Amino acid sequence: MDLRAVVSGFKNVTPLPGLPDAWYWSPVRTLNFAGALSADGRRLLQLSGREWFDEELAVTTLEFAREREPEIFASNPHLGTADGFTPPRTAEGEARTFDVVVGIAPEVHDFYSVDNPALTPHVRLVFPAYAHEFSGRETLDEAITRYRMLRLHEFDRRDPQPFLKMRYANTRTRSWSDNPGRGFTKERILIQELRLLENAPGSFVEFENRHGAVWRVEWHDGAWLLAEWGTAESPPAPEVRDATEPREIELEELLDFAAARLRAQLPGLTG
Repeated sequence: MDLRAVVSGFKNVTPLPGLPDAWYWSPVRTLNFAGALSADGRRLLQLSGREWFDEELAVTTLEFAREREPEIFASNPHLGTADGFTPPRTAEGEARTFDVVVGIAPEVHDFYSVDNPALTPHVRLVFPAYAHEFSGRETLDEAITRYRMLRLHEFDRRDPQPFLKMRYANTRTRSWSDNPGRGFTKERILIQELRLLENAPGSFVEFENRHGAVWRVEWHDGAWLLAEWGTAESPPAPEVRDATEPREIELEELLDFAAARLRAQLPGLTG
């Protein structure tokens, strides 16, 4: 496929300043797209922004993705990242905190499946993102879920959604997770369910971070109890109640603990 010719036919397309073989187009007022050919010219690396678009951030992201594309998809062909990304400051001079570029494969994004299905296999989406939003081990189904959960098209987003899987049951609220294992959720839901454990004997919350480390929290005898619960790949044996002896913990310490583990850069941050 002649990708240059295809992109040249997009509505309102113009060259993207500062990057060769790159373009900007806006088919409608609220949608902004930018794309660049891969280093070998065989794929279109593309990003989008809704309502608000930053040309310098787009150029920096596409340039990084072009240079590091093999690394981005080396460990995960569906949804991969490369670290070491340094985004430009905003027009107001404020520092941005994105630290990776994420790449999204065609089988995940399914872009152009209606307008131009033949183009879809040749397009990889790339966005500035945060390292702790991804594990690098996502299955295809998990990659699709994460892609739909994250607001990657919001160039000004400052509130990352950490990689978080959770399973819970609460005897007081009579609510529980309906999936057989831990499922993706948002951090605010984890905080809510940890708070709701109070005065709910027999209830529990399990949560998993991007490194696969798992913790279990229970309410027992008027206190929150926290235990390390092994890993996603190696949960405790059925006859073992906890992977570590549970310890009593105050609520605010528990919430700080959970937040730190969701943002841990190294897998060894446990306790």
